[in-house]
Amino acid sequence: MLFSGLLLLFWLPATLAHHGTSLWRSPHAHTHGTPRCYSAEELPLGQAPAHMLARAAKWEQSLPVALVSSLEAVDRRKRHEKPQAGTRCPVLRPEEVLEADIHQRSISPWRYRVDTDESRYPQKLAVAECLCRGCISTKTGRETAALNSVPLHQSLLVLRRRPCSQDATGTPTPGAFAFHTESIRVPVGCTCVLPRAAW
Repeated sequence: MLFSGLLLLFWLPATLAHHGTSLWRSPHAHTHGTPRCYSAEELPLGQAPAHMLARAAKWEQSLPVALVSSLEAVDRRKRHEKPQAGTRCPVLRPEEVLEADIHQRSISPWRYRVDTDESRYPQKLAVAECLCRGCISTKTGRETAALNSVPLHQSLLVLRRRPCSQDATGTPTPGAFAFHTESIRVPVGCTCVLPRAAW
């Protein structure tokens, strides 16, 4: 019954699958020494230092980054179509979703949206949003409260841009900023679990 959710769990590294809420910031920022303070002339807005982009190849392989371009392409194609009720828990009709993607065939279905943060690099991440509070019954195709839908998270190390001072006063220099590494948790899918109240 939970085959779709288990597939996603096995796909994610075991240490990266967690339950929780969207885009949680780790309580421990990863910093090594005092980060360099860049002026606007040294590093234009929206760019990151070249030596910090060594991890860019790893970013491109992560699901939250890899999905962004395809999601934006779909959004452009549907821009002139009638908006769909994407946040509503759907009725699962097997004959309609046999060829659909996992997030549409799952009994804990979800949708993706692009989260944009100009102070973060990568600026755009694909995040999953569960469509149901419960899960969809395989017998009726409708939502049931016998199980709960919960998000699955992947940990991702990103760069965070923050104002900095280029002198000894400690007062932020206009247009100057430094980069700090930060661990965040990104929802990448949803699965079904037993309600806590059942125990």
